Parts: sequence; C-alpha cells; structure tokens
Amino acid sequence: MNQDLGLKILGQIMDWPDERAREEFQWLRLMARLKYDGYRDFQAGMRFIESLATWLQQFAPAERETAYAFVRYTLVYIGPSEMQRLVEQFYPRTVRDRIIRTIAAERGIPTYRVLADADARAAAERLRRQTLFMGLSDGARIDTVRHANVGLITNEQLVLATQVDRDKWADLIENLRTDLGDPEARFRLVYLIDDFTGTGTTFLRYDQKKQKWKGKLIKFRESIESAVAALGGDQVLAPDWELCIHHYIASAGAAEAIERRHQEALPALNGDGWAKQVHASFGTILPADLPIDVDSRHAAFIKLTQAYYDPKIQTTHTDIGGVSHLGLGYGGCALPLVLEHNTPNNAVALLWAETGGGDHEGTSAPAMRPLFRRRQRHA
Repeated sequence: MNQDLGLKILGQIMDWPDERAREEFQWLRLMARLKYDGYRDFQAGMRFIESLATWLQQFAPAERETAYAFVRYTLVYIGPSEMQRLVEQFYPRTVRDRIIRTIAAERGIPTYRVLADADARAAAERLRRQTLFMGLSDGARIDTVRHANVGLITNEQLVLATQVDRDKWADLIENLRTDLGDPEARFRLVYLIDDFTGTGTTFLRYDQKKQKWKGKLIKFRESIESAVAALGGDQVLAPDWELCIHHYIASAGAAEAIERRHQEALPALNGDGWAKQVHASFGTILPADLPIDVDSRHAAFIKLTQAYYDPKIQTTHTDIGGVSHLGLGYGGCALPLVLEHNTPNNAVALLWAETGGGDHEGTSAPAMRPLFRRRQRHA
C-alpha cells in the first residue's frame, strides 16, 4: 500500500483533526523509515503504517487512542543497529575483561599490569585461545561475533549450538592443541550466548512435577558429559574451567532470576567435571520499571490486554512461564518490547498474537491481530 494512502486511512480510523493528523503523520513517517519498517516478519506489501492501521481496527473507536498512545510513547523497539552494537561490544567489554581479570588474579598483579608484563600477556593470549563460544539459539549471532573479532577469535572457537557430536568435539580439541602446541591443552572458559531472556525459565528452571532441573544449562551439562564419554574419557575442559553465560539483552527480572536459580541448582549441577565458577553477564539490562504493570500509568491499556484476548494462544510451552493468562505475555513479564528479528512472547500479547477468534471452551473469544507478527518457536 502507498504510505500516504495508509496514513490517510489511519487518520480516518483515529478520527484525527487535520492539525493532529499532520503532527502524527510526521512522527509516523520518521519512525517507520528509521525503525519499524525494518521488522523482519512484516509480510510483502505490509509495512508498519499498514500494520498499525489494521491493528487499531480491532479496538472499539473509544479505545483506539489508548492503543495508539501505547505505541507512540511506551513501545521499545530494538533495531538491527542497536543489536549489532551489543554483539560488537561483547568481546571487548565482556570477554576481554574476563580474560584480563582471570590472568591478573592467577598472577597476583593488578589488571592494568597484565598487558605490560610479557609473561602475563602471553598467558592472556593463551587463555583467549582456550575460550570456547557456543550459541544457545540462532539469536546468539555467532557469525557476527566472528566477523567483529577477526584476528582475535578463530573459527575453531565458535560453535553454533551446545548439542555437539563426537567428531565436532574431537576437531575442537585437536585444533586447540595444534594452535597452542600443547597435546594436553583444554578449554578453560566457555561462553554460552543468547540474544534475549525475559524470565530466565528457558535457560534454567525447576520442574515441580518431575522434581528436577530443566533448561538449556542442564542440556549443556549433559552435552559435556556425552562428549567426554564419546571421546573415551578424554576431557575437553580443563579441571579449573569456568562457565560464562552472556545474554545481549535481559529484563531486570531475568537477570536476577538467572543468578538466583543457578545458586539453587548448584546441588544438581556440581559434580565431576562441572565448572569451578559460573558468571552471568548482559549486554544491557532493561529498566526495572519497563514492565507496564509496575504502576498505574498503563491501567487503561492493561484493560485492553484483558478484553482483547483469545485463550488459544496458551500452550503447554507457555504454561512453563507460570501464568495461564498471556495478556501480559509469557511469564506475565508485561514488556512493551519488540526485537527487529522477532517479537518475544514476553511482550504483551496484543503486540504479537494472531488468532482467528471464535468459540473456546464454550465462550466466544475475539480475534487477535498482531502489530508485529511473532514467529513462533513452538507450534
């Protein structure tokens, strides 16, 4: 659709007078061009302004101003340039700092002396090669990490996923030992990388029904155990190895929960071959007051999340988050958040949910129209 036509239709939907329409159109054109039109899951011929017009029509005329104000003043959109910056900062701000601090602690010297001391500098170079980077999902952007750190990180240190077969582990160890000229060399730092965490439950959670810990961290531990068994007992990680967990973006709640759950899970995690220490780091932590339910400012929009809701978006996978009503998103996170490559289900459901409505267990549910359609991981 032609953008001017889309804006004209939007003005009619909102019933704006001419002066208000000119003001809003100026803002909409700017934001569509700079940010929102770049959303990856917009369909062909459907950009932000067309999507916004369609989205607003699901609300009653008296409610549309509340819905539009949410988009205008509350929505947080993290675009490709912001995400690229977080990925590029990962090594110099997080990894390099960890390497320097580790060597300084081992040698009993200040961190600022590491690069000035020839032996310490050589130890830091060795530790850098003994660092392994593994993606927890495609959001880890392992390819971007590699491109941003050419000459610092080799291809043999980067793995797309934590579930690695025997041959891949054998190649990783062989290349490490060849590069270092040490037949006994092993990895000392392992980074698990992901793009976003809203609750931390996908990474680590306790299953009350099965009375055991679950999540990506547990799967990684099992992968390490399988690798050692497949390699005939040859350890791939040094006895004093450390695990580093890095998310480019985290909600304030998830940042706290990951640390707390790890402490609670230590009895299940600790044992032969597990990390001496575990560190969590984040490219950025979203403000603690970002969720729209922390105060009464967004009470009117929260009512819309309850009124325009189809229970069909609930699944056994979303139940893991601990809330059954997903109006405020998975885990009740209540985030007004969109990531350019996909909208997290921790965001309020009105932003991403798409259903046909209709009967659900004897009640009639409204159809839900997404503003930023989400690509679901689980059907």
